[in-house]
Amino acid sequence: MTSEISRIRKRKETRKELSKLAKKADQVLLIHYSCESFYDIKDGRTPRVTSIAVRNLNSAQTESFSIHKIAERIGVQISDIPNQYDELEKMMLRDFFEYIKYRQTFHFIHWNMRDGNYGFSAIEHRFQVLGGNPHIIPDEKKFDLARGLISLFGRKYVGHGKSGRFHELLRINSMTDKDALTGKEEADAFEAGEYVKLHQSTLRKVDCLSNIFERIDDGSIVTNATWKDKYGMHPKIIVEYVKDHWLWTIIVMIAIITGLSGKLFG
Repeated sequence: MTSEISRIRKRKETRKELSKLAKKADQVLLIHYSCESFYDIKDGRTPRVTSIAVRNLNSAQTESFSIHKIAERIGVQISDIPNQYDELEKMMLRDFFEYIKYRQTFHFIHWNMRDGNYGFSAIEHRFQVLGGNPHIIPDEKKFDLARGLISLFGRKYVGHGKSGRFHELLRINSMTDKDALTGKEEADAFEAGEYVKLHQSTLRKVDCLSNIFERIDDGSIVTNATWKDKYGMHPKIIVEYVKDHWLWTIIVMIAIITGLSGKLFG
């Protein structure tokens, strides 16, 4: 019972946080990035970052930072990128953190960007390894949409499928995932030097993140979650749900009015 009560409280907190983000959408950025596969690295170094996309939740304006764009800017052929990767990656990350520098008050919505393998700290570490000084985004400014969905709808809200929850959620909501690569496809694209393909995938994924957020906010998101998955079945949980529902207010008002009428005319 304690875990069920904790679940509904967490759900309320998550819903409240989502509502806050929606109300200040012009100060909210959706972020996603692509990188080298962390599973195929044999020398112990951290995965190279290939591209980063940042989209404003309100205006949909998107900024992107990528290896191939830096290469084009300084006249490096795509076929020569592997030979100059460190320099190009450093320039790309410098541009990214310069962008972040002027958005310290913004909130960032992401998908599982939580640790040193894949996350904000991984990007920061790469820049430090290359000699840069990153601007750190405070943890309280980050919102993990993947964890938020679990808080709202339970762990069974969608299956992992062949490509993970993100792609499964897109599928059951009939959202287009054109250009959005799976983890394996991104690793293959990196090995093949298909940096433009990786960049397009990153751009598509921030677009999808925006779509998912908007559907959660307006209540149209489709999941596999049952009422029990979301709320549990203990009587106290049902009471918590009823109290939080608009109908409860009407019932209470009717009861009060009925009670007063009985006293006046009884």
